Amino acid sequence: MTSVYLTIDTEYAAHLPGAHGTPGTRAQNFARSIACETDAGAVGIFHQMDVLDAHGLKGVFFVDPMPALLWGLGAIEDVVGPITARGHDVQLHCHTEWLEHAQEPRFRNFPTGRNLKDFAPDQQRTILSFARDTLIAAGAPPPVAFRAGNYGANDETLVALAELGIGYDTSHCPALAGCGACAISLGPDDLRPVAHRGVIEVPAACLQSFGGKLRHGQLTALSLRELVAAIRHARDVDIASVTLVSHSFELLSRDRQRINRLVARRFSGLCAAIAQMPGAATATYARQPPAVLPGRTGPQCLPHDPLRGGMRVIEQAVSNAFYSRPLLTGTQQMAAIGAVLLT
Repeated sequence: MTSVYLTIDTEYAAHLPGAHGTPGTRAQNFARSIACETDAGAVGIFHQMDVLDAHGLKGVFFVDPMPALLWGLGAIEDVVGPITARGHDVQLHCHTEWLEHAQEPRFRNFPTGRNLKDFAPDQQRTILSFARDTLIAAGAPPPVAFRAGNYGANDETLVALAELGIGYDTSHCPALAGCGACAISLGPDDLRPVAHRGVIEVPAACLQSFGGKLRHGQLTALSLRELVAAIRHARDVDIASVTLVSHSFELLSRDRQRINRLVARRFSGLCAAIAQMPGAATATYARQPPAVLPGRTGPQCLPHDPLRGGMRVIEQAVSNAFYSRPLLTGTQQMAAIGAVLLT
């Protein structure tokens, strides 16, 4: 049985209204980042849990408690409570941008930084300790797993997690190794859970793409056909687990004003496919965390298929044209699609 970890980074947005202390706007940030409300309906965590529940699946929601520095514990309770009430997994996430609102003495004289790796080891431990304690105070069980905001962790982050009793990290994305924010000393060949710096590092899934490059296993980065094929491949070559990444707001357009119909259908289709796939099932860190297992024979990730990859490029071009900018006219949409396909 291959375990599929459907992980959803669940976070208020530091760039949206309310993130700079404007009174009375926390609810607006919640509506656009967590509930993801639009005139056509909501597609945030409540919708995502509806889809998961309809197919008998479990999700892993990595919740960022750092906005409590601005809005207090209630802001996190409003996120954690509905997830735990419906039996899904809550684990720890952390965006350090929120530290600019910190008033607590423990954060006095801390530098600013977009990623955890920007902070000294003792500062990282202080940040993570606050985040863990806040998440628990908001009603979550003690977290056993962590993912850094922007994947922006380093080896010192893992050491701090181990000291705090958090035994799993999933900040390493092999497809982005060397070009993203993550500075953990693992590379693109580290594709399976591995003991590293005191924790078990659980890489995000990836597949082979054009030019020998890896493509990361995120809901907006792969087509439904690729996501399902990656899980089926893992099952067929006896890979024990697959970690897929999404966000609370990922079913919205880039401006978070409209539902991204392509991605919303992709999420629903993925859940349906997992529910119907023999030999694969969703799992959680709370009940069935990933294990470090001996290597297996066969390709470690899904080999490149030109047709499958080409179909994804076309689908992404359409999605970008319709949903990555304010609503365009039909002529503008066709021009945008053509421009993407020609690059």
